[in-house]
Amino acid sequence: MLTQFFQRYMTELDASMRHTVNSRPKFSSDFGVMLRYALGWVDEHDTPYNLPTGKRIRPILLLLSTEAAGGDWRKSLPSAVAVELLHNFSLIHDDIQDNSLTRHNRPTVWQVWGTANAINAGDALFTLAYCALEELASRDIEPQTIIKIWRIFNDTMLELTRGQHLDMSFEHQAIVTTDEYLSMIEGKSAALLAACAQIGALIASNDDELSAAYMEFGLNIGLAFQIHDDILGIWGDPDVTGKSAATDILSRKKSLPVLYGLNKSEKLMSIYQRQTFTANDVTEAVKTLDAVGARKYAQETETTFYNRALAALESANPLSESGRWLKQLVEALFERQH
Repeated sequence: MLTQFFQRYMTELDASMRHTVNSRPKFSSDFGVMLRYALGWVDEHDTPYNLPTGKRIRPILLLLSTEAAGGDWRKSLPSAVAVELLHNFSLIHDDIQDNSLTRHNRPTVWQVWGTANAINAGDALFTLAYCALEELASRDIEPQTIIKIWRIFNDTMLELTRGQHLDMSFEHQAIVTTDEYLSMIEGKSAALLAACAQIGALIASNDDELSAAYMEFGLNIGLAFQIHDDILGIWGDPDVTGKSAATDILSRKKSLPVLYGLNKSEKLMSIYQRQTFTANDVTEAVKTLDAVGARKYAQETETTFYNRALAALESANPLSESGRWLKQLVEALFERQH
């Protein structure tokens, strides 16, 4: 039911994204293939690709927030395109920085075309995001509102890069506090969701106070969303997640449960100082995390942010039907097991 409801957005969203990318004639070359590949439209040979390569959660959140705040979601399409292009720019660069070989069960862009080409393709998607924002001028939106959206977009981009910088620096930082970690995911994971909800409400209402409530909603959903992923990365069912058990332990990822455990247990600290991990080490690490209550702590922290998000949404008084669908989107995100 939820998927069917959102399908009404997807057709026009996809058409708008394709227009932004394909209206550049020079992008029909190999350069354009990289961009279309990154967006999930084609394979590396420019043959149409029809398997899922992304849920488009961020643009859907923006369009639904527009409706929930009393606006016409079609006016927000340029912004929705912009945030999805920005998101995909960040994924291309993240894959390079994280040395990731696959994304959505396909080789990453840098694996197919090399690092230098992938950086360039990411830069192109970043620029195209701003090209998409130019279309706001044709959507009967006040110039002052467009300037506000532009500022939110710029601030969000800076937050994404700040969060990514912290994430990379944590790899070489012996001790990371939970507060430092929450600051990192606020930038890397939550900032764009916050911007989506805020921009959608701003286009609908041009009301700074209302859009701020939606921003708080999106920010807290983003924080809870990442912590939910952290929990799945250690305790998720491999048959459902498609990853081996305790993947985040094997990769020594400094997720929230791990950081909590490292700050509570010298035993876990000694395990993490071992040069290589055996299967027994992973089992021992998970047992130690359970013993110090790391899973419980992470679940309680996730619930705190989740409840803050719903409280912020309630204060925004969303329109009945759209508000109901917005809540169902949130519920679906947190019912997922992968």
